[in-house]
Amino acid sequence: MTNTEEAKAQLDAFRADFQAMRREVGKVIVGHEEIIDGTLTALIAGGHVLLEGVPGLGKTLLVRTLADALHLKFQRIQFTPDLMPADLIGTNVVHESDDGRRRFDFQPGPVFANLVLADEINRATPKTQSALLEAMAEKSVTVAGKTHQLDRPFLVMATQNPLEMEGTYPLPEAQLDRFLFKLLVKFPTAGEIEAILSRTTEAGEPRAEAIFDGPRILELARLARQVPIADELRRYGVTLVLATHPESEHATEMTKRFVRYGASPRGAQAIVLGAKIRAILDHRYHVSREDLRSVAHAALRHRMILNFEGQAENIEPDDILDDIIGRVEAPAVAV
Repeated sequence: MTNTEEAKAQLDAFRADFQAMRREVGKVIVGHEEIIDGTLTALIAGGHVLLEGVPGLGKTLLVRTLADALHLKFQRIQFTPDLMPADLIGTNVVHESDDGRRRFDFQPGPVFANLVLADEINRATPKTQSALLEAMAEKSVTVAGKTHQLDRPFLVMATQNPLEMEGTYPLPEAQLDRFLFKLLVKFPTAGEIEAILSRTTEAGEPRAEAIFDGPRILELARLARQVPIADELRRYGVTLVLATHPESEHATEMTKRFVRYGASPRGAQAIVLGAKIRAILDHRYHVSREDLRSVAHAALRHRMILNFEGQAENIEPDDILDDIIGRVEAPAVAV
């Protein structure tokens, strides 16, 4: 088998595995195809996901179902104002041996899992949020000067309610930037609500079966990173990010008027990684312009800070990104 044939076979297996994961999650979750695809893409890309939506839309069930389908360790953490960093990452406890000697042993917290659901993350204090920041960024935690590595893959899926903001602590920009994607969970249609009722109010609720493990996810991640992207398209991804900065030469009129600060270089990384996975799923062996555009909203919407005028006029980051994608010139290359 030639290298080309081997690569084609590997990408075909990638698509088959992704579709199998999608089907297993779809046994339980009704609708939300875009959310499911975005979450699976982030898992393979090695990034974290912020889910925003009102209560009752299945955000918690989605993460639990994903853990069931992937045979990964799952932990749910309910964030509250009195949650302490030690409740999250763990702490040293004193143990006394039979001969009366005492020693400190590390007791891992719930963050030591493959899939961590940070429910209502903006209800925790900044001190607790910062404890999660190291775990998300470094995939490790430090307690009493000693660093403990987390298992791979490691994915944090955080939820927040966009309506009930009283008594919350908005995530700082540094922590928002650690999320690969921000996905907006929309209210289901009438048909989807009917399907939800048929699955949850009758005997025998569906459940996803474990079909993959952690090493396979890491193998898919390595394969996705090998998908080539033309230099011109890489520069186009950079231009999309620069267009979110009001002082940039690529900024649109909406950006200059409503944005105080734009996306970081991590936004460009998220766009390229997401686009590579999208290319594989669309049966292509290189990244296209549409791949970059298709993930731009999820990768950039939480990395943009609106100014006072933007907030006063209820401008959404997605509106600005629509304007950027429609106006920023794409490179003229064959894809």
